[in-house]
Amino acid sequence: MLIHQMDVKTAFLNGDLEEEIYMEQPEGFIAKGQEKKVCRLVKSLYGLKQAPKQWHNKFDKVIVEFGFVPNEYDKCLYSKNTNKSCVILCLYVDDILILGSSLELINNIKNYLSNQFDMKDLGEANLILGMQVSKRKEGYTLSLAHSIEKMLRKFEYFDKKPALTPYDSNVVLKKNEGSPIEQHRYSQMIGSLMYITNRTRPDIAFAIGRLSRYTSNPNQSHWTALDRVFRYLKGTLDYKLHYSRHPDIIEGYSDANWVTDSHDVKSTTGYVFTLAGAAISWGSCKQTIIARSTMDSEMIALDTTCTEAEWLRNLVMHIPISVHPVLVISINCDNKSVIELLKHDSVNAKMNRHLQLRFKSIKSLLGKYVVLDYIKSEKNLVDHLTKGLSRTLILESSRGMGLSP
Repeated sequence: MLIHQMDVKTAFLNGDLEEEIYMEQPEGFIAKGQEKKVCRLVKSLYGLKQAPKQWHNKFDKVIVEFGFVPNEYDKCLYSKNTNKSCVILCLYVDDILILGSSLELINNIKNYLSNQFDMKDLGEANLILGMQVSKRKEGYTLSLAHSIEKMLRKFEYFDKKPALTPYDSNVVLKKNEGSPIEQHRYSQMIGSLMYITNRTRPDIAFAIGRLSRYTSNPNQSHWTALDRVFRYLKGTLDYKLHYSRHPDIIEGYSDANWVTDSHDVKSTTGYVFTLAGAAISWGSCKQTIIARSTMDSEMIALDTTCTEAEWLRNLVMHIPISVHPVLVISINCDNKSVIELLKHDSVNAKMNRHLQLRFKSIKSLLGKYVVLDYIKSEKNLVDHLTKGLSRTLILESSRGMGLSP
C-alpha cells in the first residue's frame, strides 16, 4: 500500500462551538469607542477546553460524508472499501496518514479534504510524530534516529562512551530518603525517553519503567542508571523497526518477574505483540496488586496481555484489508503451571479475590480471542521487558521484535 501524509493548518479553528462563549477583545485589535465590549465566538479557538473535541467532531462528520467508516475500537481510524480498492485514514490531532492501494484514490481524498479544510499536502509519508518512515522493497521501517540524536545532544550525551545494555541487573534501586538531585532535569530526561520507548524502542521499556518510579526524588544511583540508558541509545542510534509482508498474523508474548527486590513487594509485567516481522504493541509496568508466587505474577501479567490482545484483534477485524479473519491470537507464555491451571473451569480456592477476577477474565477470552502456547524462557521475546539481561539476550530479543540496525 502507498502511504501519503497531510497536515491540517490551524486545525482547532475549524471546530463549531455548541456553547455561547465570549472573550475579551485581543490586545492590539480593540475597537475605538467600544473598548468595554466583548467578542462572541462563532468558531473554536486554541486554548478552549472543548477545542480538541469540537475539531474531531467536525472532521468526523466531514470524512463520514465522504463514505468513510470509523473504526469502533479507535475513533481516529477510518476506512473506505470499494470493489476495486481500499483506503485507510489515520488522524492524530492535525496529522493525517492516508494508506491506499491506488494513487488515484489517495489523490481524490486529498482533493476532498483540501476543499473542506486548509490543508498541506506532504506527499509520500516521510516523517510522522517524529518517526521517520522509510519504504523498502520488502516493506517499511520506522526510526527515531533523528529525534534520539537531537535528545542526546540536548542532554550532552552524544559524545559519551556507549553502554552495552540499557539496565544493569546488579544494581538495586530504592526510594531516596534524602534530598533530590536535579529533580527537574531528571523529569525532563525521563519524559523524553518515554516518548522514544512508546514509539519505536521497546528494548528500553523496562529501564524506563523502573526509573520513572523515582521521578519525584532522584538520587545518585538513579542518575547512574539513567546515564546508562542514554549511553545505550548512543550505541544503538541506528536501530529501526523493520516491517515486511510476512508473517501476516498477530502473535503475542507474556512474561512476569516475581519480586526479586527486597525493597519492593510488587512484580513486573511485560508483553509484546508482533505483526509483519516487528513489534506493534508492547508494555513493561509494575503490577497493581501483590503476587504471592511466580504463578500469581504470571497470571496477572497474562490478564494484561490478553486484554491488549482482545483490543488488537477487534481493531484489525474492523479494518477491511485483513486478508483473512483474525480468529484468535496466539500468546506465548513460559509458565506451564498457569497454562495448566487455566485448562480447569473451577477457580482455585487459595486465590484471593483479585486473582479470581483475573482468572475469570482470561477464561472468558480463551478460545474466543486468544489461545495459549508454551515457550521456553530463553525464547520468550518479552523476557527483557521484566528484568535486566545480558547483552546477548537483549540482542536476540530485539531481533525477534524486528528491531535492528
